[in-house]
Amino acid sequence: MAQEDAVRAIEIPDFARYRVEPDEEVRLADLDSADTAGYEREEALEELEELQSRIADLQEKLYAEEERSLLVAVQGIDAAGKDSSVKHAFREANPQGTRVYTFKQPTRDELAHDFLWRYHLATPPDGMIHVFNRSHYEDVIVVRVKDLAPEELWRSRYDSINDFERMLVREGTTLIKVFLHVSREEQLERFRERKERPDKHWKFSLSDVQERRHWDDYQRAYEDALNLTSTDWAPWYAVPSDHKWFRNLVVARLVTATLEALDPRYPEPTEDLRELRLEELDAESSDSSR
Repeated sequence: MAQEDAVRAIEIPDFARYRVEPDEEVRLADLDSADTAGYEREEALEELEELQSRIADLQEKLYAEEERSLLVAVQGIDAAGKDSSVKHAFREANPQGTRVYTFKQPTRDELAHDFLWRYHLATPPDGMIHVFNRSHYEDVIVVRVKDLAPEELWRSRYDSINDFERMLVREGTTLIKVFLHVSREEQLERFRERKERPDKHWKFSLSDVQERRHWDDYQRAYEDALNLTSTDWAPWYAVPSDHKWFRNLVVARLVTATLEALDPRYPEPTEDLRELRLEELDAESSDSSR
């Protein structure tokens, strides 16, 4: 296999309409954040339940096989549904083989290293699925919008990110990159729900609402990230997220299709189990202990 072919992403025919092609430029304003691909809510919920079980089954095989890994990066503006989509996709997955990382403001120690250092530490070893709920893309999104670094610096990070992801794929980690595309109107409605429902108060933050002043800046930052880092080896999927139930379905379908393409298998036993007699071994063990 040629080296170039070795770092190509898995083709996912389901919902390929949401894939950001490396050679095409997308504008978020042209993407329908309320699209449901003709699905009805009950139909989507029923399929999601089946996908959750399928993900759990495939994840167990990936964990047992211990030869490859999966990294799922989830990005989106505040209230796009990052937490919820991760929760629904991996509802039945075994926590022993799954880890979720949320990257917030970097610590002093993290700032003393290159910007990818803290993310690389959290990449999955063989057999594991790791989810980045916010990811290395914060360093070309938030850093850009809030003017936390010179433009010359954050612009150079697109190339670094592409090289980083290419290396991960070459070394056996498959990437799924999901951008949850939500409208400004739907975001406000979700903020309103958080404000009015006592069980959602813990999610409400005045600073999140104030960030709406930078809506256009965030849209431009995400557009550049999608267009400059959707590659043959790690493409982006821009998932319509105005309808929570459809967003959850698409994310779960992407995870399922990727794992099915990887086709993990339980490893063959190291012993010939057909000739193994547990009763005889047990008797030998009892005799030796006397």
